[in-house]
Amino acid sequence: MDDVSADTIASRGPISGESSVPTDSRLSTVLPKVEWKGEVPHLVSNNRDRFEELGVLGVGGMGEVVLAKDHDIGRTVALKRMKAGTDVGKVLRFVDEVRAVGSLEHPNIVPVHDVGIDAGGRFFFVMKRLEGQTLESVINRLRDGDVAMRETYSFTKRAQIFLGILSAVEYAHQQGFVHRDLKPANIMLGPCGEVTVMDWGLAKRIRGPAARPGPTGEAAQPEEVSGARRPALLSTQLGSLMGTPLYMSPEQARGEHDRVDERSDIYSLTVLFHEFCYLRHYLTGRSTLAEVLEGVKTVPMVVGTSTPSHADWVPAELQWFLSRGLQKKPEDRFQSVAQMSESLERLLDGRFEMKCGRTMIKRMLLSMAVGLDRRPRLFLTLIPAAAVVGLAGVGKLLYDLISAL
Repeated sequence: MDDVSADTIASRGPISGESSVPTDSRLSTVLPKVEWKGEVPHLVSNNRDRFEELGVLGVGGMGEVVLAKDHDIGRTVALKRMKAGTDVGKVLRFVDEVRAVGSLEHPNIVPVHDVGIDAGGRFFFVMKRLEGQTLESVINRLRDGDVAMRETYSFTKRAQIFLGILSAVEYAHQQGFVHRDLKPANIMLGPCGEVTVMDWGLAKRIRGPAARPGPTGEAAQPEEVSGARRPALLSTQLGSLMGTPLYMSPEQARGEHDRVDERSDIYSLTVLFHEFCYLRHYLTGRSTLAEVLEGVKTVPMVVGTSTPSHADWVPAELQWFLSRGLQKKPEDRFQSVAQMSESLERLLDGRFEMKCGRTMIKRMLLSMAVGLDRRPRLFLTLIPAAAVVGLAGVGKLLYDLISAL
């Protein structure tokens, strides 16, 4: 079994087999209660179920996440458990997720606290409870015109959040893992500005001693999706397709698992950021799985032609950044998340490349502003007052021209 990947097992469908894993064990509390009799403390056995379920947080294809009270430590946690009667392939997938997340110790990746098996024989692992809202929820509220959200999430703020996401994925890549299912629903934004990348259920080690070959299989059959069935395009797919169709890279959409590497995550990251900027998906209007997969493989992003879905135009330099990340050929994209982060940081610092008329004018104006800050006396000496007024008029004219484009 060690020589077969979880991808391969999951793609084969249900598999029967004996297991030596006990199904009647339960994690119970270890720490005693402390009772005081006067000034003398007494330790009293507090043997009870350690985790008390408080409610369901979410349900997925392989299991569910519930909110639970940890009676030993005295905190609420998120407990992810498998569905009852899950086949061996999905158990392997679950084990892979536990070990992948458990080995990725990073501030932007949710930590694993514990693992266990409940009274019903269901495997589970315990994570930090995350508070806040998903990036998907934020995008939906921005799209709906929420004024407070629009004021909070400027393009600069969105780029800073994206840098937090890149930090987590860059670390995972350094450890040899690719996520394979990056999408807004898997990003949590906390109340204090925390950014957390979640759901590593499809994470795969592509380097190191644990690396295994990926599966091969037939392409998925087209699925008609409309109305209530549209969420299928937003759901994680298992089998020959690995990932969420709307956020897949072209190589994932073609089922070329052996070609999936860091650059596939880079494509998915860019799709996510594109939606955060434009408040709509770049494949909006495609209603079937077949149409979406075809769009992933063939539809390019054309800089400067997208109609904004809100009052603000996406900055030109961000459009060029997105264009590079959405290249269909892996070799034409950013070649690492580190390179992607550096490019975005330079962009935020105003040191972006001049790719078109808009970026050229913006770079010129930014350079003049920086020069004025650094050498104010020189600028004021060399530029007569009339010229300054004229320059202001030219700047205003340029701004109006750009705004009218």
